[in-house]
Amino acid sequence: MTFIEEALQAARGITAIIVGRRDAYRYFDLSMRGFMGSMAAYFIALMVNAYLPFLLDPGVVGISAWKSVLLALVLFGLQLGFAALVLRQMGRPDGLIPYLVADNWATFYMTAVSVILALLQLSGDMLVLGLGVLILVIEINIARRIVTLTGWQIAGFLAAQFAAVIIGLTIFGALFPGLAVPMQ
Repeated sequence: MTFIEEALQAARGITAIIVGRRDAYRYFDLSMRGFMGSMAAYFIALMVNAYLPFLLDPGVVGISAWKSVLLALVLFGLQLGFAALVLRQMGRPDGLIPYLVADNWATFYMTAVSVILALLQLSGDMLVLGLGVLILVIEINIARRIVTLTGWQIAGFLAAQFAAVIIGLTIFGALFPGLAVPMQ
């Protein structure tokens, strides 16, 4: 399967995740090969998030592109570590690769949606709130339909992810004091 074919299949999978379909897992290659493809998608999204603001508006003020990449990598590493730890504690270490595959593709497609909204110059609090709710639905349904966790396990898993983000932002703030960290 080519990267394009894998991306199209993953788009169907993300759609299935959003609506909560039980067979959402079927649209993802949950093997190590699929993980590598999803990592490529994640790094594409990472670079787009880091550099697109500067391409759209060269005078943009805020976090530099390399610091944005560094922040994303710190957050990714912490989320990976916390996810592995929590899944191991739940007796589900087998869920890590499927989680990462689906989550990486979700990041890729949420970045694509964000780019489209930016190009259309659509913004606002309600839009940000709507995207936040969509991300929460995706994360819950990845835990539910891809990793097949129970309700309490999902709550613990999401709490661990939230803790990883808070710790990552705290570390980043300590390394680069005085920077306003934009929330993505």
